Amino acid sequence: METKNTPSVVSTSRSPGYYKWGNNCEAWNFIDNKDLSVKLEKMPAGAEEVLHLHTQSQQFFYILKGKAVFEIDGVILIVHEHEGLHVEAGRQHRIMNKEEDRALEFLVCSQPSTQNDRQNLV
Repeated sequence: METKNTPSVVSTSRSPGYYKWGNNCEAWNFIDNKDLSVKLEKMPAGAEEVLHLHTQSQQFFYILKGKAVFEIDGVILIVHEHEGLHVEAGRQHRIMNKEEDRALEFLVCSQPSTQNDRQNLV
């Protein structure tokens, strides 16, 4: 018989995993298993991610606060609050917060999880 985990409510205060990355960026893992990852991430003003790709994982970014600047395969896109962006597996990408005085907050959903599926390009 298959056993199932009991559903649980998650939040930034009851997150299975919190960590810092990059230049004072924060992340909260809400779901992180081999099939799916859902995270809330926060980037301070001026922070940017390293250009990278995922060979297996597709990602969806949904902007909660601020304005995100994405570079995807050399193209710059701006994504505003309450807008989202799908990044297919294999595409070179990074997210940047070009705001001078405002943090950027977003959800990022990855399927399958990006565990062991990240290649930094810089």
